[in-house]
Amino acid sequence: MLFWIIAAGLALVAAATLVAPLWRGTGAPMQARNDIAVYRDQLAEVDRDIARGVLAADEAERTRTEVARRLLAADKAGAETLTEAPQRISRGMAVTLVVLMIAISGGLYWWLGAPGYPDMPRAERLAQAAQLLKDRPSQAQAEAGFVAPSTAQIPADQMALIDRLRQVVPTRPEDKQGWTLLSQQEAGVGNFPAAARAQAHLLSLEGDTPELADMERLADLMVAAAGGTVSPEAEDLMKGILARDPSNITANYYLGLMYAQTDRPDIAFGMWKKIIDRGPATEPHIAVALTQIGTAADLAGINYTPPQAAPGPSAGDVAAAGQMSAADRTAMIKTMVAGLADRLNTDGGTPEEWARLITSYGVLGQPDDARAAWEKAKAAYSGNASALDTLANAAQGAGIAQ
Repeated sequence: MLFWIIAAGLALVAAATLVAPLWRGTGAPMQARNDIAVYRDQLAEVDRDIARGVLAADEAERTRTEVARRLLAADKAGAETLTEAPQRISRGMAVTLVVLMIAISGGLYWWLGAPGYPDMPRAERLAQAAQLLKDRPSQAQAEAGFVAPSTAQIPADQMALIDRLRQVVPTRPEDKQGWTLLSQQEAGVGNFPAAARAQAHLLSLEGDTPELADMERLADLMVAAAGGTVSPEAEDLMKGILARDPSNITANYYLGLMYAQTDRPDIAFGMWKKIIDRGPATEPHIAVALTQIGTAADLAGINYTPPQAAPGPSAGDVAAAGQMSAADRTAMIKTMVAGLADRLNTDGGTPEEWARLITSYGVLGQPDDARAAWEKAKAAYSGNASALDTLANAAQGAGIAQ
């Protein structure tokens, strides 16, 4: 209500400033009346000068004639401008201008603004974001909703190998090579929870200082298994990576994603900008961050133009990220995106989740799917200007915005 009172007050002040001259008219009648008063005073002054003997009779007559001429001209001008019709026209224009101002400004706010959107003080927003962070599902809870993709298209010999690994590797708890192979094969068929568990066991075999590349691969698998959510357990893993390598791209990206998911786009922006500034843009996590940082900047109120995003990681770039093959990583990403899409299409989601789906389709080079997701999200958030801006930024990053 306070917003509307202030807005109405400002609108009235602006309208009064603009329409006051029209309401008063041209101002010529008032000027004419002032001139007439001056000329009459001048005629009276001539008479006083004659009485005092300071003005000759012939000079006084010429002065009277000139002042009288000007007096008649001023009186005629006042009579011509003080007509009722122009007064009505001017005031009619003033009323029309006020109505147009209210209609245009109200229409623009309805289109660009967010009518009815409640005010939320900064302290309350931060408290709400902290609660979102605290209430995140655990890794196990997030994985409970994971649906493994069909293996119907997987060659029989590959599935036979995977089944054999599933039977044999658990009987050899110290076999690093076996656990590595099991993790890779599970990821290759999209079974990310199993792949993450195998990768976690591998890290336990490496002691207190496991290989950073193995930690990064586990981070990818945990987020994929959780349907794109950064769980508290994944957060602890990222912090462990950053404790050893503060500039690590993978950990900074996922922690930024975590803050973006919990309504802290300002922190997400800072973490993503740090990795984008040090490049390269073809690194998969940076490529994705490039498509998301614009939305984070807008939500955080930061004026920022992202560098041009790469069209998407190539097979070589994907293979170089961590120690996964191109097929493994591509399958992981596609399955993660499919799981997110299924959940959003079934249960709906936040604007940020829809934006992440649109962005993911853009990175995968699936513009038709990105466009379909955008249209469905726009329909779900019709009338919510803030949500539509978030979706439009994601669509722009995915290259589908017109």
